[in-house]
Amino acid sequence: MKAIRRNGSRGLPIGATIDVVDNSGARAVKIISVKGYKTVKRMLECGGVGDLITGNVTKGKPEMKHTVVKAVIVRQKQEFKRPDGTTIKFESNGAVVLKDEKSFAPKGTIIKGAIAKEVGERFPAVARIANIIV
Repeated sequence: MKAIRRNGSRGLPIGATIDVVDNSGARAVKIISVKGYKTVKRMLECGGVGDLITGNVTKGKPEMKHTVVKAVIVRQKQEFKRPDGTTIKFESNGAVVLKDEKSFAPKGTIIKGAIAKEVGERFPAVARIANIIV
């Protein structure tokens, strides 16, 4: 996992439900925590594009339902700014479920829709199975 410079907003707080955009068997994930997020007392952690999250599967196949998984946020509705000054926002929020935290390999084999360029730089294994990188 490569470190990226954060210049944009984090639009997904703890408790937000995100659609899963791969074919891993999960359809929706509820955010439990965001890895590496530092905050002050009583302020919710928030995740943005390229962040590694821990989530609970709320919708999906029976064997995936109610399990705790690691996932990467690949797109968000709230607009964020890139270091070159361009502003990006997507139609929907989306995440990709990972096999394990060490290899960062995605559990599914296909990603539906576009993913952000920041995700491709930080997680190359996720970018390999993506069709469109914006």
